[in-house]
Amino acid sequence: MSDSRDPRTPRPAAGRRYRAPKCAVGEVAYLEVVTVNETGAFLDWGHPKDLLLPFGEQRFRPSVGKRVLVRIYEDQQGRPVASQKLDRFVSDEAEGLAAGDEVTLVIAEQTDLGFKAVVDHRCWGLLYRDDVTRPLRRGQRLTGYVKRRREDGRLDLSLLPPGAARLDVVGEAVLKALRESGGYLPLGDKSDAAEIKVRLGVSKNAFKQAIGRLYKQRLITLSPTGIWLAPGGE
Repeated sequence: MSDSRDPRTPRPAAGRRYRAPKCAVGEVAYLEVVTVNETGAFLDWGHPKDLLLPFGEQRFRPSVGKRVLVRIYEDQQGRPVASQKLDRFVSDEAEGLAAGDEVTLVIAEQTDLGFKAVVDHRCWGLLYRDDVTRPLRRGQRLTGYVKRRREDGRLDLSLLPPGAARLDVVGEAVLKALRESGGYLPLGDKSDAAEIKVRLGVSKNAFKQAIGRLYKQRLITLSPTGIWLAPGGE
């Protein structure tokens, strides 16, 4: 008996437990290839039927078990499909976003300057290397913030919120590290920036501002060799 099913229709993923979180049309996602056939590649996107990545939407021929960064959209028949050609859907210029806005980021690739990311699934932004406070990987989805919108409409990004909220995040990281290390950290104003970043995942400037704020709040005490957790910070 012949199979009358349209070969372009994503196949049911029978017998496989879904590993991918559910994705939706309009999103950018990093998805695993589960089947490759004469139609294209099929991706696990957390739904009962796998998602088709047609040959015409591929930048390279993916193999089973590999993951690809795609934009999910609807084809002319209204069926969800995937495309690796992100520049068709993701613009360079950001509309409706301003400094301080909280956004969703999907890490796309590492560059000489830092990490290129898709912002809110619709435009590109850049996380400069000096602003990256922790290891990042391709396809990782995380919360970020607009650091500035440049004159050309492109976005510079940050992983820390602006203003006082930023110092709250850094200050809590300092207090957490102090509690986990027995109440003392051999870090201070004269510590090397690389040492601070490795230990706390923040820049030296953010660290100095945060400990100044914690000191005024009487949550830490300062010494020539480092910082101590005050009774109020426990």
